[in-house]
Amino acid sequence: MNILFFLKPKSELAYIYDYHTLRQALEIMEYHKYSSVPILNRDGKYVGSITEGDLLWGLKRLDLMNLHDAEDISIMKIDRRLDYQCVNAESNMEDLIGRAMEQNFVPVVDDEEHFIGIITRRDIIGYCYNKLSDCDKR
Repeated sequence: MNILFFLKPKSELAYIYDYHTLRQALEIMEYHKYSSVPILNRDGKYVGSITEGDLLWGLKRLDLMNLHDAEDISIMKIDRRLDYQCVNAESNMEDLIGRAMEQNFVPVVDDEEHFIGIITRRDIIGYCYNKLSDCDKR
């Protein structure tokens, strides 16, 4: 099964760049109501991911209670507990299943490591459910 069938393209997603500030990241995540977003570099390559929890603990560690102070802090100064592991566009569904057990989404990169989109855990579970349903009908 070609995983690109399940791909949510980059153009439909929220993400942040590695040069964004902590405040920009907070505002992007709040606006889109995402609990985790990919981080890209200027060339569009996948750097990692950041979660609400990472931001919360970063604010605590930096002792920031004022959003204006967050304007001067690079998002890359925030410790990330775990970066979501990406897959290549040529990967198969089996590669995604293990990652989906640990991640809300699986970032997908092309042959040049450019971020092209994500596949959500929901879509992966839906695929598995349909496969199980097919087996039950036999």
